[in-house]
Amino acid sequence: MRRSITIVGASLAGLRAAESLRRDGFAGRISLIGDESHQPYDRPPLSKQVLAGDWEPERAVLTPAEKLEPLGLDLRLGVRATGLDVAVRELEVDGVPEPFDGLLIATGARCRTLPGTEGLEGVHTLRTLDDCLAIRAELDAGANRMVVIGAGFIGAEVASVAVGRGAAVTLVEALPAPFARVLGEEMGAVVADVHAANGVDLRCGVGVSTVSGVPGAMTVELVDGSGVDADLVVVGIGVVPNTDWLEGSGLTLDDGVVCDPTCLAAPNVVAAGDVARWTNPRTGESARVEHWDNAVEQGRHAARRLLTTDEEAEAFAPVPWFWSDQYDRKIQLAGRPNPDDEVRVVDGSTDEHRFAAFYGCQGRLTAVLGMNRPRQVMQGRALLEQGAGWDEALEVAAEWG
Repeated sequence: MRRSITIVGASLAGLRAAESLRRDGFAGRISLIGDESHQPYDRPPLSKQVLAGDWEPERAVLTPAEKLEPLGLDLRLGVRATGLDVAVRELEVDGVPEPFDGLLIATGARCRTLPGTEGLEGVHTLRTLDDCLAIRAELDAGANRMVVIGAGFIGAEVASVAVGRGAAVTLVEALPAPFARVLGEEMGAVVADVHAANGVDLRCGVGVSTVSGVPGAMTVELVDGSGVDADLVVVGIGVVPNTDWLEGSGLTLDDGVVCDPTCLAAPNVVAAGDVARWTNPRTGESARVEHWDNAVEQGRHAARRLLTTDEEAEAFAPVPWFWSDQYDRKIQLAGRPNPDDEVRVVDGSTDEHRFAAFYGCQGRLTAVLGMNRPRQVMQGRALLEQGAGWDEALEVAAEWG
């Protein structure tokens, strides 16, 4: 019987893990350690409502104080895990070693930076609440020309919010289309059309050479020789899992903390959220999943794993799901599409930016994508959970009309 559990990462995954432990009857000490001084907060509003100025930061808090207090957590904010030795069950916090009984790692990820822009004033990434407020402050101060580098989830949402605030936005993407790596070029082109329809100057298939200048007078030079003037620059080119502090810990690290299908990384150690790499038995793929829903569910699953024996442990086998709000469009994807999948629009019209599309490979349904089609995406997600074949899925979709 465990007497205490330490959670490193006062994140969505970490907090939901703590809540799950209490809900499952764990009465021991739960220590929740976070390197930010803020109360645990939700990240999706940072590139949406908080950046837009529609919400103040306190609305993004994950659990209000009155609901957090009954959990009886040893909540330590503004401190950092700096080392780990799994062999002797010892965690190092701000250089001070302390023993642990069970450990859940939920340290998330940090933004990749564009080489040569580190520390350059006027160049931002967006991962934390402080990042969000810094960008918002520049927009509030009148910054009107924004260059967003990277048309992934964060970059596309930042561009959308900035346009809504009246800014002139140039969106630069090295791939042939936004979301091309996730959705494929065909559906990525539909997302590109949404941005173009909203006045974004979209530059795809071109990288960035240099960024120079000062806030209000910056220049982004592209590799094709063109340049874009900007008041501020936001870089959204992906993330790196926060595993530096785990070097030499005894854990296997490979673009994340490598776990077995049950989320166990080592005896008495589990991982969850953006930092965790595990093999999903549903797909057979070893991967990290950087989405909100995965952080919630994996945090809960990893917490339960610490309370179960090896014989009782169950694999974590979700159907991945995410959403992105851009302008007046809600983009949702369930499943894991592959670049070579067949893509078929099964409802609505891509020209109208209101549709549902299936992805399939070797007779299997692999994913469902929707733009302003939440009901169809949820039905498609249920088909994925059932392991539906391609023909079966198409038969179901034929009844939607």
